Amino acid sequence: MLTANASKFRKNLYGTLEQVAKYNQVATVNTKDGDVVMISADDYNNLMETLYISSVPGLKQDLLKAKNAPDSDFVSEDEVEW
Repeated sequence: MLTANASKFRKNLYGTLEQVAKYNQVATVNTKDGDVVMISADDYNNLMETLYISSVPGLKQDLLKAKNAPDSDFVSEDEVEW
C-alpha cells in the first residue's frame, strides 16, 4: 500500500496513479481534513459487485450449497437448450 501526504502525492501524481491503475496498489493520501483511499477502477467495480451480491438475500447460501453439490446435480452445457 502506498501512503503519502498531499504534497508528496502531488509531486508524484503520475507515478502513484500508474501504480494504482497498473498494479492494483492501494494508495492512501493523508490530508489535514482526513485520509483518502484510492483504488483502481477494476478493484472498485469488483468491490461494488461483491457488495451487491452480498446484499441478495440467500444468495450466499445458495452458492455455497451449489459449490458443495455432487456433479450428478448438474447438467452438461451441451444438454441445455438455448
